[in-house]
Amino acid sequence: MKDLTVGNEAKLIFRFAIPMVLGNILQQLYNVIDSIIVGQVLGKEALAAVGASFPVFYALIAFMIGIGSGATIVISQFYGAKQTTKVKRTITTIFSVLFFASLIIMAVGIGYSTQIFTLLKVDEAILPQSVEYFNAYMTGMIAFFGFNGVSSVLRGLGDSKTPLRFMIYSTVLNIVLDVLFVMVFKWGIQGAAYATVSAQFITFGAAIIHLQKKQHIISFNLRKWVIDLRLLKQSMRIGLPTAFQQTFVALGIMALIRIVNNFEPDVLAAYTAAGRIDSLAALPALNLASALSAFVGQNLGAGKLDRIKNGLRATLFMAWGISIIVMASAYLFGEQLMKLFTSDAAVIQYGVDYLVIVSSFYLIFSTMFVLHGVLRGAGATLIPMFISLLSLWLIRIPLALFFSEKIGVAGIWWAIPAGWCTGMLGSLIYYLSGKWKNKGVIKYK
Repeated sequence: MKDLTVGNEAKLIFRFAIPMVLGNILQQLYNVIDSIIVGQVLGKEALAAVGASFPVFYALIAFMIGIGSGATIVISQFYGAKQTTKVKRTITTIFSVLFFASLIIMAVGIGYSTQIFTLLKVDEAILPQSVEYFNAYMTGMIAFFGFNGVSSVLRGLGDSKTPLRFMIYSTVLNIVLDVLFVMVFKWGIQGAAYATVSAQFITFGAAIIHLQKKQHIISFNLRKWVIDLRLLKQSMRIGLPTAFQQTFVALGIMALIRIVNNFEPDVLAAYTAAGRIDSLAALPALNLASALSAFVGQNLGAGKLDRIKNGLRATLFMAWGISIIVMASAYLFGEQLMKLFTSDAAVIQYGVDYLVIVSSFYLIFSTMFVLHGVLRGAGATLIPMFISLLSLWLIRIPLALFFSEKIGVAGIWWAIPAGWCTGMLGSLIYYLSGKWKNKGVIKYK
């Protein structure tokens, strides 16, 4: 665990973010490798089926991700205020909620998968594979929530190295199982899903054993678990705006998929492959923002507002530098990156167009998320929620529908950065207002 209330702000945030960046790159990397194996071994239809499954999965888990983020903010602020008992009670409370939520989400997802994909206008040629992949993937919900819950709590406590170590194990294991299940056992698209599920369960089990041996503040001794409704209420108060935001963002992604499905399956395959590359490219900014959230949470709890301002400035410079490098890479190597997933010329061209258009606005994207990092770390999640939802539902989706009808597939790609520009401007205005400073569980006087 790391005290972020003392020391050089830039160095603390950078060192705290690096394991998170590496861990999440690894997490995304096994999604990328999964897609590469599916695309190259099983074909572009299977690649499109994987792409159709992701937004449905995200929509089902998004609400609980938001609740978990609220708990992480509460934990970081209590830890910054040295209130250890409340830290422990918040941890056991949120893990109990995540466990029962995982069971419900798994049952709903598997029970209604066919109806959901039909609603999304998934092409009949890829519908059966979409359902097969999705249903297999949903069997891993307990492990998914468990491991991500452990990682989030550890980061709230200032420990970003332990999640990285376990993410390395999970990534290597997932790649090995992908090759084994898909290429050796010939289990098809279900094999790709079961490889990920198996890796998640094994890694979660290893994390439990490790934390129990270390007698960590995170304990899985059920006899000592407490469900504190008051702390749950505080976590919900801070987490609900983010939960609703995540849910509506997920629904927005589903709406975009429905627009993409107005075109041939090649476009969905390209959207899947380019989206995997885009997710990797966005990770440095996202994880710097997450590191900044933990930094802000602890320093707000300690009443050190000057450090928050310095931390924001340092994080912006780091995010901008990385964004410029990523943008240049997308311009120079976009075609080669797409060829990792498929040899189909049409899919490659659609994907290259996506990468060139979207990467041109990574500076705007990184600024928006770094500002969100400050606001979420302070517990001021309500206004950012409205800003994000307005930029998505009033800008991105309507423009995607309008532009796709006027200029074709590229119109969908242009709508993505249009939403970012709106979101960044709204977040900057709210940050400059200073109203976020008294939204946490530890009030600044």
